[in-house]
Amino acid sequence: MSLTLEEIQNFKGKYPKQLWTLFTVEMWERFCFYGMRGVLTIFMVDQLGLLEDKANLQYGAIQAFIYAFTFIGGIFADKILGFKKSLVFGGLIMTVGNLIIAFSPHDFFYFGITCSIIGTGFFKPNISSMVGELYKEDDPRRDAGYGLFYAGINIGGLLGGALCVYLGKYHSWSWCFLAAAIVMLLGLITFFATKKSLGPIGDSPLQVLPQSKRTLREVMVYIGALLSMPLIFIMVKNTDYTDYFMYLIGIAAVGYFIIETLKQTTPYQKKLVAAFIFIFMYFLFNSIYEQSGGSLSLFAKDNLVHNLLGFGMDPNIINNSANSFFIILFSPLIGLAWVALNKKKLEPNTINKFGIGFLFLAGGFFLFYSLRYFAGADGKSSLNLFTFTWLVITFGELCLGPIGMSIITKLSPKKMFGMMMGLWFLASAFGQFAAGKIGASLSEANTGNTNMSKLIAYTDGYKTLGIYALIAGVVLILLSSFVRKLMQDVK
Repeated sequence: MSLTLEEIQNFKGKYPKQLWTLFTVEMWERFCFYGMRGVLTIFMVDQLGLLEDKANLQYGAIQAFIYAFTFIGGIFADKILGFKKSLVFGGLIMTVGNLIIAFSPHDFFYFGITCSIIGTGFFKPNISSMVGELYKEDDPRRDAGYGLFYAGINIGGLLGGALCVYLGKYHSWSWCFLAAAIVMLLGLITFFATKKSLGPIGDSPLQVLPQSKRTLREVMVYIGALLSMPLIFIMVKNTDYTDYFMYLIGIAAVGYFIIETLKQTTPYQKKLVAAFIFIFMYFLFNSIYEQSGGSLSLFAKDNLVHNLLGFGMDPNIINNSANSFFIILFSPLIGLAWVALNKKKLEPNTINKFGIGFLFLAGGFFLFYSLRYFAGADGKSSLNLFTFTWLVITFGELCLGPIGMSIITKLSPKKMFGMMMGLWFLASAFGQFAAGKIGASLSEANTGNTNMSKLIAYTDGYKTLGIYALIAGVVLILLSSFVRKLMQDVK
């Protein structure tokens, strides 16, 4: 017999058992996603023959579309499909997309990427929203739940980030994309085997309608998603179209957010304004941080030695997996540190944690800048320092990432969960979009054709990004008291 929502939310202990199901499914999906993310620019430069600035723009466009469609997918899940059906549809489309690329990476790359964009849009925001529904609105264990869920994301990121780069660069690009398809299928099998334990969580919001009307609306969503593929394919291949799309969806999303916010009571309106501030700062963070899959991926390919603490190591594997490794290693310790500070009444509030995250991000990009001082005549610098820099940036992400999804669900009314999680990921889409533009400008600043000229151009850009992150961190800390008033009783 299916569990009721009350039975699920009245769980004993620190974590609801359903969290482990969602943890595992998300882990496999993130293996697929991070594996793809880490090889995109390398594949486009080395295999498709794109120049680095074009590859950065293409990377930004692909990532922007992936996250932008999470906003759209979140709305369809809220209004028509429900989280469960949306997740399954998205996972199937992602699997098909990776199989298409695996069949012929050079010929069908953009076709497969188009499927991944649609699939992730329907998959990603909904599993995050289901985590939020495992808890009552005032349950203090929610942050811990999202912390564990975040660990699942990064275990998948670590495994996918390392394996897909290794398979693609040293064995076969077909194997790389086939591995992503297989693990996505594993995620779907896990979900089908355990979805009964979720009870009513994620069911269709149209339960009051007759089955025939509900099915018709669901089918129309599926057909609409498939019919949009040719348009997405064209926009991904031509990044000029991406610009128009992002500006349009940005205006539409903010407009939709304002309309929905005005429908709420005054207390919730204030909370939603606070949520929007967090979402905007998340956009700024990603604009800088997401150089990882673009310019830093190309920088690692040409400007770092293959030596980590005396062992041979591909720098792209480090660039794609070090962050996830450090998150898994240090997130429990950071969690304990917050608890210890809380007991002494010294724990920073959420907005200050965001500010501290930006300060760590700034420190990391200043360290990326310093790599120029450790380079040889061949323009290749220290992989040890590069790896340590990812540790510094990871501390910044741990001040922001795990609590970000949690605070959005805390500040949002339940009926807006899907849309607000979609807006959170849309902020990431615009961050990816901006990151691609920034990465392209770094490539264009390289007027020479040597590794040394590339080193100078890229590290100059990283110093500028470090300055921006520093300013953002200071501004956030100064705004702390104002944002706390908007949040009211939410902590």
